[in-house]
Amino acid sequence: MRSDTERTVRTILEAAERVLSRNPAASMEQIAEAAGVARTTVHRRFASRDALVDAMAAWATRRFAEAVDAAYTTTAPPLVTLHQVTANVLRVKIDWGYAMSRTASADAEVARVHAEVRERCDEMFRRARDAGLLRADTDLDWARRVYYALIHEAAVEPDEGQDDGQDADALAARLVDTLLHGFGGRG
Repeated sequence: MRSDTERTVRTILEAAERVLSRNPAASMEQIAEAAGVARTTVHRRFASRDALVDAMAAWATRRFAEAVDAAYTTTAPPLVTLHQVTANVLRVKIDWGYAMSRTASADAEVARVHAEVRERCDEMFRRARDAGLLRADTDLDWARRVYYALIHEAAVEPDEGQDDGQDADALAARLVDTLLHGFGGRG
């Protein structure tokens, strides 16, 4: 029974992401319809629309942390780690764009997960600097903030002529190249 409940919740969360991405004012009834469940099922799992959105943010945050954890390693070269973390995070941000835009939640668990990911990111940038990928005098806090902004923009604004399902690896390669080399000349 527990796995059925978990599947139902996941189905509702995924449907809510699709529906709210297209129409942020969508009703719980529209979300239920998209999930293929009764409105009462949605209300039984989530007391209110706000509770549903909070659950979406928590779900997306866990996927975000799992994406970073799956790619982060101190044994691979820093450039490989940077690329793989970026590609994994982009996949989550593209698939869960609505929910990820609401992760400034008051939920302590969401805040804790983001703090852990930030620590991992800071370590990744220290390794990149130590390997010479970033200048020795790089302000790592600024580099992380720029990196986050690049990820956000890449995930919410697909290239013209590209669909939303664009290849996360190719997008990650462009993003990492932009982060490390910018748009200046290489000379």
